[in-house]
Amino acid sequence: MNARSVPPIRPYDTASLSELVDRLQDAFGAGVVEETTLPPHQPELPVLTVPRERLVDVVRWLKEAPDYGMDFLNDLHAVDRKTHLEVLYVLQSHRTGRMLGLRVKTDRPGGSVPSLVPLYPTADWHEREAYDLFGIRFEGHPNLRRILLPDDWVGHPMLKDYAPYDEGG
Repeated sequence: MNARSVPPIRPYDTASLSELVDRLQDAFGAGVVEETTLPPHQPELPVLTVPRERLVDVVRWLKEAPDYGMDFLNDLHAVDRKTHLEVLYVLQSHRTGRMLGLRVKTDRPGGSVPSLVPLYPTADWHEREAYDLFGIRFEGHPNLRRILLPDDWVGHPMLKDYAPYDEGG
């Protein structure tokens, strides 16, 4: 492996995921991981649900902890669950070859979560897209405005109860 190559993605097993959860709980307390999912069909991407109030602290720890070194925000997804909105962050370590999903829940409509732009500049456009399509506000984002739709667009079209505006014709 040369200096520019990235190791292959390494799957987690129950023991390695339990160790990560234990370390997070040691650092932040027992309530920091609300739920843990290790999909059998996708063991390389376990998902931890964390309280939105602890998101930035947990992400900073995952980025700075030598054993994890989650140095890259691979992706960000927003989901409307009808009762609440979720944001799923996919973090990746280029050094260890590990990936990790972090899920936070927020109110709908108009929920908010802290911005990760200060930790990962690549979060900028991801967060703007989630704001544009779902109406999720990212607290502390340096330029939170629409990115795909016109500024005068009414509503957020990926919400399950979105009523499209039709001029008729």
